[in-house]
Amino acid sequence: MLTVALCKGKLIEPTLTLFAKAGYGAVQPVADSRRLLLPCPEIGMTFLIVRPADVPTYVEHGAADIGIVGKDVLLEQDSDVYEPLDLGFGACRIAVAAFRGQTACDRLSSKIRVATKYPKITERYFNQRGVPVEIIKLYGSIELAPIVGLADRIVDLVETGNTLKAHGLVEIECIARSTARLIVNRASLKLKHQAIAELLKNLRLACASPQPPSRTGSARQVRAAGRKEKRTRT
Repeated sequence: MLTVALCKGKLIEPTLTLFAKAGYGAVQPVADSRRLLLPCPEIGMTFLIVRPADVPTYVEHGAADIGIVGKDVLLEQDSDVYEPLDLGFGACRIAVAAFRGQTACDRLSSKIRVATKYPKITERYFNQRGVPVEIIKLYGSIELAPIVGLADRIVDLVETGNTLKAHGLVEIECIARSTARLIVNRASLKLKHQAIAELLKNLRLACASPQPPSRTGSARQVRAAGRKEKRTRT
């Protein structure tokens, strides 16, 4: 039995879709459940539903054998886990943003204030550039920080950039790109190697294969083709 930590939020739906595509359809009811511990003995797995930031902790300490989490979380936490598979979905980027016209403040000798929920990533980035910063840790609504004068810049997760634009901010530089990753506990990889290897193989195949057309779409195409054929005969 494998224990798999899934993160709440945007990644859970595409994760369940991928598992179903890989042949683990029994996991689908997880999305509609309020339970946080969901045994699925028919596929040999138990699922834990946890906060994204907690997934690496569960996996690193052996409470879960496997986890699905964004690369941004892994970069911030630097957990001691094995990362064998990029699942490809949930694509976004960790970016520096500021008000238009304030993009050259890293040349100033005084510290700049940067608001973020990624303090370690932010510190590494600015240290590598030799820019002194004061990091202000926030847990959400990062875009508000420059507006109310709390920070000069922000470092945040950006998907489309629409939220930045809505608050008058522009993206200055991409620090790193993030997608959903599968991580594995190092001890579990040895003790449960066969089960984990089989799961990895099936997920790799599912990631590589094209997305099949939906049944709804197929039905519409059939009906449209039927109408076209009827008109041709007439």
